[in-house]
Amino acid sequence: MQAVGETPKPHPLFGGALSAVVPPSATDISNLREIPDNQEVFAHAHTDQSIIVELLEYQSQVPDQDAARYHFEDIAGSNRALEPGAFQVTNVIPLSKSELSLSQCSSGWFLTGTQSVSKFNEDARNTVTIHLGLFRLPQFSTDILVTFNDPQSISPDSSSASSADTHREPWTVLDFQRVLRSLSLHDPGLFG
Repeated sequence: MQAVGETPKPHPLFGGALSAVVPPSATDISNLREIPDNQEVFAHAHTDQSIIVELLEYQSQVPDQDAARYHFEDIAGSNRALEPGAFQVTNVIPLSKSELSLSQCSSGWFLTGTQSVSKFNEDARNTVTIHLGLFRLPQFSTDILVTFNDPQSISPDSSSASSADTHREPWTVLDFQRVLRSLSLHDPGLFG
């Protein structure tokens, strides 16, 4: 447990090749189930919130200013949220490189949007605000995508309905922005 006022320590990611300050109530999901090698997944202990750090192939055909939207729409496809009205981008803004620890990125982007998603292929759909941080590293042929899934309304028929207690210190956008600002690269060998 971290003392009040104590500076949070970065959590090693991908075997220590990267690190970031994750919220203190985060559970490393790789301790509970198998996670793809290109992902690190953290879940809130009491809400249905999650933070995912992914290493993805650099999309050279997508201009920097459109790349966050490209990845958001890719997530919508994975979430089967592509029908009209099932996803919406609220805003996309550039991240100031002077505020980022990941100095190797050519650009960074912050997107906020919503998706209507079902969990485990259920019929019940939940409205989830998705905050997405994208770091472009063309020199490593990599886009680093950091996603904060923040459910806004959970269907009573969803498997998440019984487990989600949204009133117990949920993560905030500020918690997520700390993850983005603190993300650091320690070993470029991670990218092959």
